[in-house]
Amino acid sequence: KFCGMGKLMAVRCSRCGRLVLPPRPMCPECYSTDLGWIQLSGRGRLETYSEVYVPPKNFASKSPYIIGIVRLAEGVALPGQIIVDRGEKAEVGMELRVDFESAPAEGWPQWPRYFFRPVDRK
Repeated sequence: KFCGMGKLMAVRCSRCGRLVLPPRPMCPECYSTDLGWIQLSGRGRLETYSEVYVPPKNFASKSPYIIGIVRLAEGVALPGQIIVDRGEKAEVGMELRVDFESAPAEGWPQWPRYFFRPVDRK
C-alpha cells in the first residue's frame, strides 16, 4: 500500500521504542501491540550485495541485476534491488536512497515496489 504512495514505512513500539521492519502486529522485543506507523528517510548505506547473472525465471529479463542489504539511517536493514548506471559498480558503504516503481503494464511483478539508487553526487 505505502510503496504505491511513494513512502517507506515501518512501525515503532510505543513501549520500548524499537523500530520494526517489516511491520508486524507485535513488537519482537517487548511483545507490546502498541505500535505506530512512522515514515523512514529512505537513505542508507550498502552493507553487502550480490550480482545475479542466473536469475529465477520471472527475473530473466532483468539479468544481470544487483540485490543488496541497505542499513537505513534509522538503523534497520532492508533488502532490495540496487539500480546503478551502466558502467557504475556497486560498492559496500556507498550511500543509497530508496526509489519507487509503479506496477508495469506487463511483465512481472505486477505491484508497486521499492528499490535503491545511489544518492545524487551533485
